[in-house]
Amino acid sequence: MGDYPVIDWAEEGVGERSARWRSESGAPPPRQMAIVDDRITADQAYGLACQGTALLWRGDFQNARQLLAALGKRSDRGPRKAKAATLADAFHRHRQLQAQRARTLGMLLVELDGGHAIALRRAPDVREACREAWGEGEGPCVVSLRELLGVIGAHEWRAKGIPVAALGARIHPHYGVFTPIRQEYVDLVAKAPLPAAAAGGIAFDVGTGTGVLAAVLARRGLARVVATDRDPRALACARENAERLGLAKRVEVVEADLFPEGRAALVVCNPPWVPARPSTPIECGIYDPESRMLRAFLAGLAAHLAPGGEGWLVLSDLAEHLGLRTRQELLALFEGAGLRVAGRLDAKPRHPKAADESDALHAARAAEVTSLWRLAALSG
Repeated sequence: MGDYPVIDWAEEGVGERSARWRSESGAPPPRQMAIVDDRITADQAYGLACQGTALLWRGDFQNARQLLAALGKRSDRGPRKAKAATLADAFHRHRQLQAQRARTLGMLLVELDGGHAIALRRAPDVREACREAWGEGEGPCVVSLRELLGVIGAHEWRAKGIPVAALGARIHPHYGVFTPIRQEYVDLVAKAPLPAAAAGGIAFDVGTGTGVLAAVLARRGLARVVATDRDPRALACARENAERLGLAKRVEVVEADLFPEGRAALVVCNPPWVPARPSTPIECGIYDPESRMLRAFLAGLAAHLAPGGEGWLVLSDLAEHLGLRTRQELLALFEGAGLRVAGRLDAKPRHPKAADESDALHAARAAEVTSLWRLAALSG
């Protein structure tokens, strides 16, 4: 936490105070801050938050959670605007509203001491959850309650795990690592026909995250899977999951920006699906600015395929339905990278939003298809 800025404030009955400002999303420290407790009303709190005044909570912790929920409801009741002309307009408006809502809700703050404990009535013990997410404490810090609740939720998911039908086991995600809740893409990797060259051979899982796809490939009989990522949290998560599943001897997790050294008979990548800018680190698993990871993977794929090998690109066409990328642009990327399409498997999404007609992006979500593109080198 040494690189985190320090905020100072005066508090009645206490005097001058200071603490480190922690924000996973990179939000700047508050310029104005009010000390509040259970006496503040939701309307008062919402008004201050909308004006840019942060609220450092000194009341009952559970009441703070209720206040956060009330702020969320008021934020969701914002003024209705005319229907967007296109789905692309609707998407950009949706992202703007999400960002505005996050800023408003992020104004409700709590203080943690140097050991990640909260000195509030009815506060839970969050020390282990915070250590998992942030490491050991280095003095008191101030964090948004919304972010802290995310840390608590991530701790619970890590302990309980996410059942993965294709593995017949659970994957345990770490804080800040994209969680495989939507599993149609995992099922595609589990059932796609393996290239003949991959039998008993080596596979690469590029951008492994939790390591779920590396585990599926190992369970399918690949003798060795090299799983790469550049995020320390993802690397630790993938290694832990490989250990839990008894696959540590066959799944090697290495730090790399996309590809490891060498070639493989099978190279798998599930990049972020939507070409847009993420606003938080966890959104890096969803949004890929200017399709940078997708383009880099395709550009380097042919050089990392063994003779007769295939690259499996797992990609939703949601961006196409949103008007953010066309199918022609995607196919042109394949061709420009010296790749041909050897086959494709499709799956429809099973998540609740696909059937939620009240969602602003329902038309795109309802039409969405997730595909596993089997790509081979043109010279192969």
